[in-house]
Amino acid sequence: MRTPGADAVGGEQRATIVLRPRAVRVAAYFSAVVVMAGMIGGAVMITSFQWGGRLGLLAVGVLVFLFCHLEASVKITARPDELEVRNLMRTRTLEWPEVLGISFPMGDPWAHLDLADGHTHPLQALQRYDGKRAIAAAHQLQALIRERGEAPPS
Repeated sequence: MRTPGADAVGGEQRATIVLRPRAVRVAAYFSAVVVMAGMIGGAVMITSFQWGGRLGLLAVGVLVFLFCHLEASVKITARPDELEVRNLMRTRTLEWPEVLGISFPMGDPWAHLDLADGHTHPLQALQRYDGKRAIAAAHQLQALIRERGEAPPS
């Protein structure tokens, strides 16, 4: 998904790009709806529960729904001046020179950023479950790293 950026460099417009997983979002929201419907059904149908038990079921349903929403909300936002990575529990903003490249090791569920300090940072928005779509997004992000950062061409 491309949205126009506000910054122009050298007379050319640079875009803000948002990358999100597809399969995980669908599965997370589907699971959230199924669990919440089950908890509501249980709260209504199980007559042996008092009000506290029924509210407890609904509370568990809401917590599962919120967790599924967190899982579905992972994304990468590539702005002209920074890269924002929103994972399950944490959002991290990186300057482009901090990022050297991207790796998508075989067997790993998601891609990783290779950082200048020698560490890696997971990219839960680029998940192997999305197949060719995730590989294409990884190539697109690698091109942005070369364009906007200080990464040497590979």
